[in-house]
Amino acid sequence: MTPQTTTASASGTWTLGDRTVNRIGFGAMRLTQHGEAFAADAPPRDRDQAVSVLRRALDLGVNHIDTAAFYFSPLRSANELINRALAPYPHDLVITTKVGPGRDPSGHWLPHAPGQLRGQVQENLRQLGRDHLDVVNLRIVGTDSIAERFGALAELRTAGLIRHLGLSNIHPHQLTEAQAIAPVVCVQNMYGLGASPEQQELLDHCGRQRIAFVPFYAIAGTARTAGATTDPNPHVHEIARAHGVSTAQIRLAWTLHQGPTSWPSPAPATATTSPEHRRQHAAPVAGRTRHT
Repeated sequence: MTPQTTTASASGTWTLGDRTVNRIGFGAMRLTQHGEAFAADAPPRDRDQAVSVLRRALDLGVNHIDTAAFYFSPLRSANELINRALAPYPHDLVITTKVGPGRDPSGHWLPHAPGQLRGQVQENLRQLGRDHLDVVNLRIVGTDSIAERFGALAELRTAGLIRHLGLSNIHPHQLTEAQAIAPVVCVQNMYGLGASPEQQELLDHCGRQRIAFVPFYAIAGTARTAGATTDPNPHVHEIARAHGVSTAQIRLAWTLHQGPTSWPSPAPATATTSPEHRRQHAAPVAGRTRHT
């Protein structure tokens, strides 16, 4: 298949609870601005371009979007861009959101507060124009018990505001703790080429339990929120030149090959600054690296 005809569906599929999605998704963290994510002085992205990129992602077979109400800049909100671009939403589109330590209107991070989770869920619903959320990941900072926070989300799941629950940025013992409260359909953690043994162990653990593992910073790596402007690994450059693709595509290909439960959602600054970049990352990587 050629890059022009291959879509995200060639990467294979996995399930989030009762929903089936293609393993290449779309990460909305940097949809709202250029430069480093969450930087107060970063210039905003063009609104029409952001809308075009979102629509192009769906054209290329992406049916899983990762977002959060705290993905915003002074002039843009990722959720509201998604709403503008894609509502009314296709029946097969799964939108995953995150709650946990949020940001105040000025952009400063707030502490953990279980009592704020309902409000965060409701804000995601409002911005996205939904009456329920497909998947909500509880974002964790630290190694403390998550029972109270995850229990609060489980209550919202029982109330019908959330369909499925997941976890983000966790340690293995926190997954075990959450599973004693409610089913966990996915884990979203840092992972990519050069992953630490601890990161690999968590991916393997999720694979054994058939839990979807959604890596973040699969392209950016240690650059994290600053994105991947250059790739320091000469071997990645060599492989990319041999195949006529970008280094980011090689990193995504490697991540896909770690097992069928691993499915990356590249963020706009590294994969989707334009519809052409979105095509590059949804198509050739998926077409050339399908896990069998």
